[in-house]
Amino acid sequence: MTWSDFKLNKQLLDAVADAKFETPTEVQEKCIPLILGGQQVIGIAQTGTGKTAAYLLPILMRTKFAQGSDARVLILVPTKELVVQVAAQVAALCKYTDLRAVHIYGGVGPKTQIENIKKGVDIIIATPGRFLEIYQRNELVTKQIKTLVLDEADRMLDMGFMPQLRRIFEVIPNKRQNLLFSATFPHRVERLSQEFLEFPLRIEITPPATVATQVAQELFYVPNSRTKINFLEYLLLDHAVFNRVMIFTRTKEAANQIFKFLDRKGYGPVKVVHSNKGQNSRINAVNEFKEGELRILVSTDVASRGIDVTNVSHVINFDVPIVYEDYVHRTGRTGRAFQTGKAITLVTDAEKYHIDKIQKIIREKIALKKLPSEIEIAETPREEAQDMAREIDRQKRYEDPEFKGAFHEKRK
Repeated sequence: MTWSDFKLNKQLLDAVADAKFETPTEVQEKCIPLILGGQQVIGIAQTGTGKTAAYLLPILMRTKFAQGSDARVLILVPTKELVVQVAAQVAALCKYTDLRAVHIYGGVGPKTQIENIKKGVDIIIATPGRFLEIYQRNELVTKQIKTLVLDEADRMLDMGFMPQLRRIFEVIPNKRQNLLFSATFPHRVERLSQEFLEFPLRIEITPPATVATQVAQELFYVPNSRTKINFLEYLLLDHAVFNRVMIFTRTKEAANQIFKFLDRKGYGPVKVVHSNKGQNSRINAVNEFKEGELRILVSTDVASRGIDVTNVSHVINFDVPIVYEDYVHRTGRTGRAFQTGKAITLVTDAEKYHIDKIQKIIREKIALKKLPSEIEIAETPREEAQDMAREIDRQKRYEDPEFKGAFHEKRK
């Protein structure tokens, strides 16, 4: 198909051409005609397959031009980074129209956001919490909302937004077009869809929790955190190959430590993003990474879906995620727009349990590689060894409640 097959207006076709969208992706081919026809849609597709444009283009076509002063479209996403990302795509696709879009999120004062809404708005892109906050101040009129989009629905539920979503459903008109997009479709997302969608059509481009085929995956077993650092240093010595890298950790503390180490060793330019970082700091770091000013971005899972960069060469999972769907979202930061990429995961004995679960979810075995001989294998500190042993005991006990544990001593 070509873009002209969708019968979009000239303003949108010109914006699509400027954005260098060559041909529609599969999710766009299947979703755009349905949404244009007013159908309620569940779209399940990997990150990087163009699902944002799959709902934006038909929404913009149906909304057409600025009208009145109150929003007619509400797009809800889970994080501030995603608000900024979606807002940028809305701005790019609206450039030849007079449609007015306002994006709102927490972490900054609401005054400027409220002022922008008061100027007149057609489309609001928001996090659920900030949307409700401004609504409860009586600064936001919802009665004209005709289209609701829940983007990254799985992440929204992972972050505990269900109460806010239910409250939002109560304060917007019942008669509206509902669209739900998600990279994975676990049971909780299915329950959410049943709660607020009426007779939706489900468009599933790939099975849920599938890593894009253009991403090569590798797995390395390492004995401890210090050896992980040594391996990281070994990889990053190759500036030509590892030219734009995202490193994911499970905790803010680990992210900060890795950032300080890489910065001190001169492997950057490098920055770190996590929930303790200020909003402007996070957005600036992501923008610098996007513009190619940074070589490395270290992040917790707060940014695993909030970054749309087409030339990420490598994703390195320094820690294995314990929310297993996050593995798909992390790896989805590379291989975007159908380019190739590589995801490298470092696994200790205590993390083997989680990587086995991840391989079941993605329905494939990740290629197991041998540690290069040049890497120094550090001795495991006693405290870390004990922590790992306790974690392995916890995992075994979870699988078998009768398991007594390595530290258990039977009474005589």
